Amino acid sequence: MGCDIRVLQMEGAKDPDEYIIKYGNARFQSLIDKALSVIEFKVKVLKQNLDLNSTNDKIKFLNEIAKLISKVDNTIEREVYIEKIAKEYEISKEAIYAEVNKLTYAESKSEKVLDKAKPVIKHQKIEKSEVSFAVKKRENTVLSILLMGDLNIFQIIKQNITVEDFKDELNQQIAKKLYEEFEKGNSNINGILDNLEEEEQNHITEILADDYEIDDIEKAIDDIMQSYEKDKLNERKFKILELLETNMDIDKKRELEKELSNIIIRLAKIK
Repeated sequence: MGCDIRVLQMEGAKDPDEYIIKYGNARFQSLIDKALSVIEFKVKVLKQNLDLNSTNDKIKFLNEIAKLISKVDNTIEREVYIEKIAKEYEISKEAIYAEVNKLTYAESKSEKVLDKAKPVIKHQKIEKSEVSFAVKKRENTVLSILLMGDLNIFQIIKQNITVEDFKDELNQQIAKKLYEEFEKGNSNINGILDNLEEEEQNHITEILADDYEIDDIEKAIDDIMQSYEKDKLNERKFKILELLETNMDIDKKRELEKELSNIIIRLAKIK
C-alpha cells in the first residue's frame, strides 16, 4: 500500500501514554526518531537468537538476512539495507549480494516457468569442443562473481579476462551479454537475466545454486587472475617450443628463446 512501517521500541512503560507521562514528550519523540524499519527490526530479533561467533549461526544469519532483503522490491532500498547490515554486523557485502541475487533470480525464474507454455524441443546434433571440468568450474566462478552486479568488481575482471578467454561456448555467450550491459552501466542483474535465452537462464540457475565457498572476494579474484595468466603463459610456452622445432634464422630463434626464458621465470613466480 506504499506505507512506511516502522517499529518503535519502548521500555519502562506499558504504552505511549504511560511513557510520555513518565519521561516526557521529548524523550518519546526521540524513540520515534530512532524507530527501526521492519527489515532492521527483524534482523535485530534474528540476531538475538543466534551466536554470530559460531560459524553455523553466522551462515544461518546470512541466509535469513538474504531472505528478508530479497523480498524488498525497491533496488535502492535493498542496497541501503545491505550496506547498513554489512557494516553493523561485520558481514561481507558481496556475500549478502550473492545470496540475495540468488534468491530473487530463482524466485522470478520459477514464476516464469509456471507461466510459460512448454516449448517444442528440437533435437539438434551440435559439435562442441571439449572443455575440461576445471576450466568450466573456473568460468562458472567468474560468472557467479559478475552476477553480484558490482560494477567496480567488473572493471577489475574485464581488465584481465576478456569474453574470448571463456572457453565454454555457453559461458562465453553469457559473459558477452553481461559485459555489454555492465559497459553501459547497467547493473540490474534480474533485468539482464530476463533477456537471456532459456538455455542461458537455466545455466545461470545452476551456477547460482552452486556454492563456490568464496570467503574473500578480492583473494578469489586474484587467484582466478593468476590462473588465467598461468594458462596463457603455458599456451605461449608450448607454441614457442613448436616454433623452435622449425627452421628459422638465428636471430628469430634467439628472440624466441629469450621470450621462453622470461615465460618460465614468470610461471615460477605464480603460486
